[in-house]
Amino acid sequence: MADLIEFELVSPERLMVSRAVEMVVVPGSEGDFGALPGHAPVIAKVRPGVIVVFDGGQPKERIFVAGGFAEVTAERCTVLAEQAVAVAEIDRAAADAELKDARDDLGEAKDDAGKAVAEAAIAVAEAKLAALDNPVY
Repeated sequence: MADLIEFELVSPERLMVSRAVEMVVVPGSEGDFGALPGHAPVIAKVRPGVIVVFDGGQPKERIFVAGGFAEVTAERCTVLAEQAVAVAEIDRAAADAELKDARDDLGEAKDDAGKAVAEAAIAVAEAKLAALDNPVY
């Protein structure tokens, strides 16, 4: 087990992943980072983007997350996601509609709080579309 790290991905709806993997790449707020066995302890904010799970030196699973937090230790990587869905399950038309609605909401926002909510929704929708159009791995 020394060459694997335990990975757990938890969304508000359910525990999505709980298994030992070779490496996990997480979209941190300050840039993507890879979690490997023996990683230094860290807690990081997760931005909207794609978590990539590696096994056998290859990307095996791509999961979109809308943000959240990650805790990494030498033995474990736990991500608490605001929303999570397999990239293969993202509906392009729905993501396009989310982006249009969020942009409309931004234009209609009356205060800073409303603008912040709309900007966050725009970031999530754009990240979903980027996950479909520009896979890094």
